[in-house]
Amino acid sequence: MAAAVCLAPQALADPAPAHAAAHSATAKAATVVDAASYAGLSPAELLATVQRASGKNQAAKATSYTVRSGDSLSSIAGKVYHKQNAWPVLYYANRHQVHWADIVSTGQVLKVPALPAKIPAGPAQTGPAPAPAPAPAAAPASGPVQATSAVSGGTYSGGTSSGSTYSGGSPGGSFGSCVIARESGGNSQVMNSSGHYGLYQFSESTWVAYGGSAADFGHASVSEQNQVFGNAIARGGQSNWSPYDGC
Repeated sequence: MAAAVCLAPQALADPAPAHAAAHSATAKAATVVDAASYAGLSPAELLATVQRASGKNQAAKATSYTVRSGDSLSSIAGKVYHKQNAWPVLYYANRHQVHWADIVSTGQVLKVPALPAKIPAGPAQTGPAPAPAPAPAAAPASGPVQATSAVSGGTYSGGTSSGSTYSGGSPGGSFGSCVIARESGGNSQVMNSSGHYGLYQFSESTWVAYGGSAADFGHASVSEQNQVFGNAIARGGQSNWSPYDGC
């Protein structure tokens, strides 16, 4: 005897809430995972797959990072994105507090946005321009100055020699004689308070520059002084004295 089966009206109604949830999950899955990923899955397996994918999306959402000592934008990008070259993403997302890409401060809380498909180029200037180098100080005048103190020693007479005096005129002619008169008054061993020495009141640097022995500076013979002065005149060194002596 054949059994007659009659479907109750409820059986023709919409699926139960559990089935509805599975259908809703299926619709959402289409936006999260590829269709091939859930083809043939049971409702429970499909729901688990969707939840896993949603969790990954949640992880990609914006987070934050607190700057530590020694951090830089590139090192932070390496930590949060595993790509140090993604530092421009952090820079542009935090312009309100990171004014220069090269400068972050310990304790700053940086917004970490989701990594975009294309990393933007960094700014043209990543730090403040360096301060200009200070102008070098003007070098002191190297020319001799008028002697202000004298020590015992030989005197230049311009004539007969005795002791450390020089017999004959200055190698600079009338100019040299004028310099001697103005600078030392003929005292070959005078050393003034600023360290200028001898008949022509050489500074030590000028003395050495024109061939004088550094070891002899302060006790050189008259002939050596004249030799060094002669070298200076031959090289056009009158400007070491003329502005000061009027010779």
